[in-house]
Amino acid sequence: MGNRPDLPMTRIRPGRGWVLLDLPELWACRELLYFFCWRDFKVRYKQTLLGMTWAVLSPVGFTVIFVVIFGKLAKLPTDSLPQPIFYMTGLVVWGYFSKAFLATSQSLVTGGTLMTKVYFPRLLVPISTCVVGLVDFAIAFVVLVGLFLYFGIFPPLTSLLLPVLLLQALLTALGFGLIFGALNVRFRDVRNLVPFIIQFWMYASVVIPFSHVPQRYGPWRYLYGLNPIGGVVEGFRWCLTSHLPNATVEPPWLLVATGLPVTLLALVVGLLYFRRVERQLADIL
Repeated sequence: MGNRPDLPMTRIRPGRGWVLLDLPELWACRELLYFFCWRDFKVRYKQTLLGMTWAVLSPVGFTVIFVVIFGKLAKLPTDSLPQPIFYMTGLVVWGYFSKAFLATSQSLVTGGTLMTKVYFPRLLVPISTCVVGLVDFAIAFVVLVGLFLYFGIFPPLTSLLLPVLLLQALLTALGFGLIFGALNVRFRDVRNLVPFIIQFWMYASVVIPFSHVPQRYGPWRYLYGLNPIGGVVEGFRWCLTSHLPNATVEPPWLLVATGLPVTLLALVVGLLYFRRVERQLADIL
């Protein structure tokens, strides 16, 4: 059938310039984002024996391991907090970040079949992997609240600041996920590098409290905050335990402010590199 002059024709061209986000296009495709999130959620637990229980087993299992190894054997400090509280508070938000970062770094390759067949804003794929991880976080956070109640600890009003910290974790995962995801399109061995980075990053963020970075370093000790997730983890602990009289968790906001430029830089670099690779995705994949 020949061209119909009475039908509109849409030409799709690669984006140009320094515009990082086409917000009108993303908003127009918001229902597709919901579809991707729902698809990822179903695929994650399809044909699994325990289903969503895995969202609980992961932080609980790591908490038990950390309490035994780092708490009982190594006797590392926990800011005068009960060891399960100290470790699980960090592991809940860390678990969200690590899963979102890993899934985002692999999302372009795993979604390659769809990308080569139909056009849609490619950025929806990595964004959906970060958003759907919030479901697991919510489940694990409910278990964390139950652990607090078991120890007779009631979260204070500062807990209302947790969404701000969670947003920074999401943006950090998206930024670094875009960088490594775009690299993974060109160099498939990047997928083997990311789990190694995550393991190292976990020990640097969850195990050692900032309060035990030596005071002799003065203001330089706040370079700890250049690890943006370190500030987020410290923030979660402070927001949930700041009312306890014996807790030595320091207010995290200087750490968060130190890590925020790193988060924004990773996000900008990730978006720029993603836009560059996006023009060739169909050919490479």
